[in-house]
Amino acid sequence: MRYDEYRRFDATGLAELVARREVSAQELLDVAVERAEAVDGRLNAIVRPMHDLARDRAGGELAGPFAGVPFLIKDLLQDYAGLPTGSGSRAGRRNIPERHSEAVRRWLDAGLVVFGKTNTPEFGLKSITEPTVDGPARNPWNTDHTPGGSSGGSGAAVAAGIVPVAGGNDGGGSIRIPAACCHLFGLKPGRGLVPAGPAHGEYDQGLATDGVLSRTVRDTAAMLDVLTTSHDPGGPYLAARPEISYAELARRTPRRLRIGFTTASPIGTPVSPEAVAAVEDMVGLLTKLGHDVEPAEPGVDGKALAVDFMTAWYAGTAATVAELRRAGARDQDFETDTLLLAAVGRAMPAPQYHLAIQRRNVHSRALAAFHRTYDLLLTPTLAEPPVRIGALETPAVVKAAGQAVMRLGLIGGLARTSLWQQVVLANLSTVPFTQLANMTGRPAMSVPGHRTPDGLPLGVQFVGPLGGEDVLLSLATQLEAERPWADEEPPL
Repeated sequence: MRYDEYRRFDATGLAELVARREVSAQELLDVAVERAEAVDGRLNAIVRPMHDLARDRAGGELAGPFAGVPFLIKDLLQDYAGLPTGSGSRAGRRNIPERHSEAVRRWLDAGLVVFGKTNTPEFGLKSITEPTVDGPARNPWNTDHTPGGSSGGSGAAVAAGIVPVAGGNDGGGSIRIPAACCHLFGLKPGRGLVPAGPAHGEYDQGLATDGVLSRTVRDTAAMLDVLTTSHDPGGPYLAARPEISYAELARRTPRRLRIGFTTASPIGTPVSPEAVAAVEDMVGLLTKLGHDVEPAEPGVDGKALAVDFMTAWYAGTAATVAELRRAGARDQDFETDTLLLAAVGRAMPAPQYHLAIQRRNVHSRALAAFHRTYDLLLTPTLAEPPVRIGALETPAVVKAAGQAVMRLGLIGGLARTSLWQQVVLANLSTVPFTQLANMTGRPAMSVPGHRTPDGLPLGVQFVGPLGGEDVLLSLATQLEAERPWADEEPPL
């Protein structure tokens, strides 16, 4: 099989070819590896090749809905037994799990052939993928720009045609942001639907979940079936699943939906004209398809939600750094930004963290009130087009000042001033829309469509109610049929 033939199929299509014995798993793996070797020098999407393991697997007996399809997993939380889960950090490379994570086990049970792990920012802490240890991942649509984060390596690999679908996870937008940057489809499932075991009960106090980035809606729907095939007996939730498969639900024509939309940043920061145009264009398409679309605000206190989100983020970072230090990591094994976030997390009083988690109930009920009127919320996914590599790098003088503040023990005082809220809002200014779904545990998706005048992708986000994955998937299929995007290929 040639690459141009391989690129015409999504993962579902490739699996059908293997099932009909029109192509072998080994042939597909050879094409995927050859494509990676041809383009990844410019993208830096894959940080840990696993070719020998993959060739052994491709040569054996494979079964499952995706038997023989090449696949990449994210080098964060998606543990592969016996290999380091680096998490974009020097400190993480000491972490060699003894067991597959539940998501990886289910992907392997589905017959996928994992041949590498993808680039991520250190511990998934940023909306860009520029770790010091592995270097920046780049956007196939323009390699001077970011593919987003934290699943940026997976987004770049799928957009570049290395694989049709790849593993990601989403704790604040980390599937949806790369999808928006790379002209892909990205769904964040609702809280508790996808098991996180065995090393975790849930990721990041329930903020994060595993999923995929894909070129087609049907691949994401079928992958959601794989990830939710059964519950985890040791997990914290027994999530309700529809009796009908997500793959079947995605194929159904959606009913006439009532959709509220906004282009205003929930934290009051600027939103670029291109992000506004992306939503306005989607409003026109939805109206053409017969849906009722009108301006509406979700009624959530966006600034309070952002502060609560970052409070949990800081506390989680402090816990991660402390755990790795106990395992032998040194300060020089971490990026300065990570150490600063961890220092803030340590300085925060426990009641402040507890209240931030408790206030998720306030945000969730406000969004639930919105969903009593509207089936879905439509927003930009990003506040601006994918930024240039290095644009969000913390300036050296700021890093030096932060290090001095840590040495002097003043971080705690800074975290209790009003200035700290401004720091929080500045950190989220390019991606202020995505944390809502994580804090409330609702499903959300980024759908491709808009392109800037210079060709950069810019997706839009839909947020659904609890259990609304079926509505999101069926609408996405309708949008995909009206404006197909899967065959558009970046100019690598």
